[in-house]
Amino acid sequence: MINALVTGADGFIGSHLTELLLQSGYRVRALSYYNSFNNWGWLEDVPSQPNLEVITGDIRDPHFCNELVKGVDIIFHLAALIAIPYSYIAPESYVTTNIIGTLNICQAARNNGSIRIIHTSTSEVYGTAKYVPINECHAKQPQSPYSASKIGADAIAMSFYNSFQLPVTIARPFNTYGPRQSARAIIPTIICQMASGLKEIKLGDITPTRDLTFVRDTCRGFLALANQKETIGKEINISSNFEISILDLFNMIKEILGRDAKIVMDNMRHRPGNSEVFRLWGDNSLITSLTGFKPEYDLKKGLQLTCNWFSIKGNLSRYKATIYNV
Repeated sequence: MINALVTGADGFIGSHLTELLLQSGYRVRALSYYNSFNNWGWLEDVPSQPNLEVITGDIRDPHFCNELVKGVDIIFHLAALIAIPYSYIAPESYVTTNIIGTLNICQAARNNGSIRIIHTSTSEVYGTAKYVPINECHAKQPQSPYSASKIGADAIAMSFYNSFQLPVTIARPFNTYGPRQSARAIIPTIICQMASGLKEIKLGDITPTRDLTFVRDTCRGFLALANQKETIGKEINISSNFEISILDLFNMIKEILGRDAKIVMDNMRHRPGNSEVFRLWGDNSLITSLTGFKPEYDLKKGLQLTCNWFSIKGNLSRYKATIYNV
């Protein structure tokens, strides 16, 4: 049985990845960010089972990381600060968590037998597309402190491959969506307001386009990368190879939910002009050629499943639809 560590397992993608690993026969050590309430985030929704060990801690502590990785065969490193608006307010937090945290995980993996790492990047490192579809050779553009911190984290991870032969793969998901996603993201923002009965849906810029991947497919992409040695030392997109505007996305969700609603522009939700990423459309040909991976969920199916989950009263009650989440 393969022993896997998932950092950031208490988050949106991390909790889904933990579930998929367990379903695939892995023994999982799941890292949840330490808090005095002993709350495990979205891992609270993952049933307790013999092959799941939940650890609380903080990747910013190198001594903790060195103990955390002992006895594991592979690390799926997802722990990060990811909210772009908050990175304008607290940029140093993103450097210490995303860059220093990644350094600590890589150093711990090196110290404990050169453990395989699947390091999580983001399509935000590309910035507004200079050409589409965006392949892995596209220039990096730090258009927010968040994206800058992820560019730095990716560079740290890859430096450990180049300098110490640490078996690192950089997984670069484009915009992932699905059940449990943070309210700061565009799809939960739209769904939560509509499902709460609001007629006027507050949004920012509706012209940008995004390449959207259902969370189950993103997690399948992580496993596909982990199962092929040919992915080591490479940066690899996980995407659906299409784009849709925020306006068209709004209309799709409106149709699925059957709601009568209109968009109201909210200036608070606009990024600074040069920071907005206006176009993302990811080329997924590399991951397909190396692993055979292809998305299984088209946008309509994925959105239907997502709307169904958010429409459950107990799930919707965890979100604050009238508050703008940074």
